Amino acid sequence: MKTYYVGLNASYHDPALAIVGPRGEVRYAEATERLLQNKRALNCEADNLAALPDLLERHCPDASRLVIALDWNRNRPWYERLVNTLGVLQPAGLHRTGIRRLRTPLSNLRIHHMMACNRHSIKRAGLNLAALTAEIIPDCQIEFLSFPHHLAHAALACRGSGFSEAACAVVDSYGENGSAAFYHYRNGRLGLLHEARGLGSLGLLYMKLTELCGFDWMQGEEWKVMGLAAYGNIDQDILNVLRRILRTDGLSLIHPRNSAMTALARLEKLRRPPHRPPESASDLACTGQYFFGEIMAALLGELRNRCKSDTLCLAGGCALNSSFNGQIKQQTEFSRFYIPPAPADDGSALGAAWLAYADDQDELPAGPEQLSAYLGSSVDPDGIRRLEQHGTGLIIRHPDQGLFDETAKLLAEGKLVAWIQGQAEFGPRALGNRSILADPRDPAMTDRINARVKLRERFRPFAPAILHEFGGDFFENYRDTPYMECALRFRSEMARRVPAVVHRDGTGRLQSVTAGRNPRFHALLRAFHTLTGVPILLNTSCNVMGKPMVHSAEDAVGLFMTSGLDALALGDTLFIKPSTR
Repeated sequence: MKTYYVGLNASYHDPALAIVGPRGEVRYAEATERLLQNKRALNCEADNLAALPDLLERHCPDASRLVIALDWNRNRPWYERLVNTLGVLQPAGLHRTGIRRLRTPLSNLRIHHMMACNRHSIKRAGLNLAALTAEIIPDCQIEFLSFPHHLAHAALACRGSGFSEAACAVVDSYGENGSAAFYHYRNGRLGLLHEARGLGSLGLLYMKLTELCGFDWMQGEEWKVMGLAAYGNIDQDILNVLRRILRTDGLSLIHPRNSAMTALARLEKLRRPPHRPPESASDLACTGQYFFGEIMAALLGELRNRCKSDTLCLAGGCALNSSFNGQIKQQTEFSRFYIPPAPADDGSALGAAWLAYADDQDELPAGPEQLSAYLGSSVDPDGIRRLEQHGTGLIIRHPDQGLFDETAKLLAEGKLVAWIQGQAEFGPRALGNRSILADPRDPAMTDRINARVKLRERFRPFAPAILHEFGGDFFENYRDTPYMECALRFRSEMARRVPAVVHRDGTGRLQSVTAGRNPRFHALLRAFHTLTGVPILLNTSCNVMGKPMVHSAEDAVGLFMTSGLDALALGDTLFIKPSTR
């Protein structure tokens, strides 16, 4: 019996679908936002009706058994069941009065809205799969499983790491019972060490911080707080307020009963007015980021003491904080650590699929290698051929192996190039397959990309992609960083060579590029290094602010033709605007 495992992230935000084969191998994993071209795909199904026929036929062609796995327990927590019974999670009930204010950074309305959206998303998850599978694979046996949310995060991080043993921390805004869980992973099995319970949440507090800085956490703009933090200073008064809102107790997070709500009211007074520039909130962002690191370091320190492991796997939405991740080795006693390419809720779709596999095999699939980030869709070659036929006015070239040299030459001349290759990245970061690339040597390049393509705030940095073999030359305390998961500090003498990718605080959220992980991107970087002596390219996601990364050839062409991009490398074809030459 050929069994395939389909994992669904059933969260109301960042839905995703992953397919794992009979041996535990990853066949496909991608966030639904890419297909829909709808940032975060809020309240959308992971098992999209339009995409399912092709996915099932392509990745499960001979399935006789299909296990559909959810990354949330269908049996919901007591508080959610209670307020649902009271009608609070219905549209008319969201504004119901008389319910005691929850001791959290967010209002009851916000909490209950998220809870209601998540509840409805979980209830309908798999509905499309169940219907279409019966039509596409009529003789296939269908089974449904659901797993604790934090366990799905842990499964992704631990199996994806390639480690045989590790301590594992999952920290996010909330799960079924709390906002954090801790595990010990050994030889394919996960053992729960501690599950935090209650309302204490570092993720929710960071969402509140995002809101107070004038950004929208519903759109995932926590990134902006991290970028803005480099422009501010630690304010001791703000830090004292934050410490009264949240503290650690071993591996638990606590909102102190006597001080949290009073302190939150004081914090609310720091909200940035809409007419003030973002930089006016830089001290708040800087202090909030410092406090985030303080809490995370305390949790990881306690985990290290309990688990006695030198190896860490980290997942959950809080693992996207690359500024803190770059300090893990300095602030904890872990000698090595791993963060997957999709540590937030989209990644838990793959974690759920692997847990379903483990449910059959009694352990997660074996494999010494780390998880590839390139697990998503490929661009349809028919779309490329149509563009070649109808790309009126464009210079079209098929340089074969010369693609890398010609593209490197364009980049060295200061041109902006969209680089679309192979399978899309799984996770929020462009890692050389859905990227916009530029020369990092020009200090004006940041403003140029923002003005011509990205249209985003000046305080947000651009990332350096570096040939792995030169990482130690350019960065202090360098470590292999395949997924842009860490911000590391540039060596001062090297920072002057690549000013466009050095953030205000002297760091860069780097991607280490190797030929084994991405041979085509590695070849391009090597060609640029040969031409310029610099083994780094500026790498940012191929999108405009507020939109997901491009998904199809049509998406790529639409961005190319309506922005200031100079060239588009789409597979082996290079499209150049006439004005570029």
